[in-house]
Amino acid sequence: MTDNVDFSPGKLDRGATFYVAGHRGLVGSAIVRRLESAGFENIIGKTSAELDLKDRDSVFRFLAESKPKYVVLAAAKVGGIMANNTFPVDFLSDNIRIQVNVLDAAREVGVERLLFLGSSCIYPKFAEQPIREDSLLTGHLEPTNDAYAIAKIAGILHVQAVRRQYGLPWISAMPTNLYGPNDNFSPAGSHVLPALIRRYDEAVASGAEAVTNWGTGTPRREFLHSDDMADACLHLLEHYDGPQQVNVGSGTDVTIGEIAETIASVVGFTGETRWDTSKPDGTPQKLLDVSKLREAGWTAKIGLQEGLERTVAWYRDHVTALRS
Repeated sequence: MTDNVDFSPGKLDRGATFYVAGHRGLVGSAIVRRLESAGFENIIGKTSAELDLKDRDSVFRFLAESKPKYVVLAAAKVGGIMANNTFPVDFLSDNIRIQVNVLDAAREVGVERLLFLGSSCIYPKFAEQPIREDSLLTGHLEPTNDAYAIAKIAGILHVQAVRRQYGLPWISAMPTNLYGPNDNFSPAGSHVLPALIRRYDEAVASGAEAVTNWGTGTPRREFLHSDDMADACLHLLEHYDGPQQVNVGSGTDVTIGEIAETIASVVGFTGETRWDTSKPDGTPQKLLDVSKLREAGWTAKIGLQEGLERTVAWYRDHVTALRS
């Protein structure tokens, strides 16, 4: 996939205004931490209470006033299988509005370099593993989160369209399953890994003899710590340009059952793990082909055991303030 954008990536200006949309979430907060450690001096962000990204006029006004040179679009309505399955209209409508508003406003003010963050759920349910970037739009999506996936696919195509029509060197990255500080640990709305951390930690606290998880435990998943993801994103902004989205992952996967065992060990749960096989498993395997990312010069650094220990420690430090 090629276009006519003539741009050579290089080191970003540390003094330029850098807007991180969604700076309080799992993804955005990791991006901010990485930018701060890299020496960026003018990172800006607004909470959803301060700026509703679904409000087009407000978004245009904010970007016109702040005039960022760089933008990372990490804001999204996210959730696990249950949330996606129950509220598909919300996941479709909210995410498309957020994306269209931020991308249109960024184009209006001439943002030089923008990174759109999607999700590996954009790929077909039965895509050949490991999943290459060119698998996009080659088959049916996983029905339990197809609304969210369609919104993210629209974002990728929007970035490609801006490149074609306006010649701006904007790029997209598709992270695998992420975990780390500032994740959503709520019982109903979270992804599998934070849900498991909360479930097992609460079982330890209550002295429960067993924990019951959804599905069979057999689906395979790839996980990446959010700090690794943020490091990859800055690397791509400074070393990659092209219309095709770039997969961001570790390149290795484990079963949900293995993840549950590891989390149980990290939190100190010694009871029985049971599986409710009446609940859906979702996609049978999801492992990204990260060759393109490796070719750009980046590989994951934080191992799963270390990442889980850090995440459990963060969760326990913040458990009283987390979303219930």
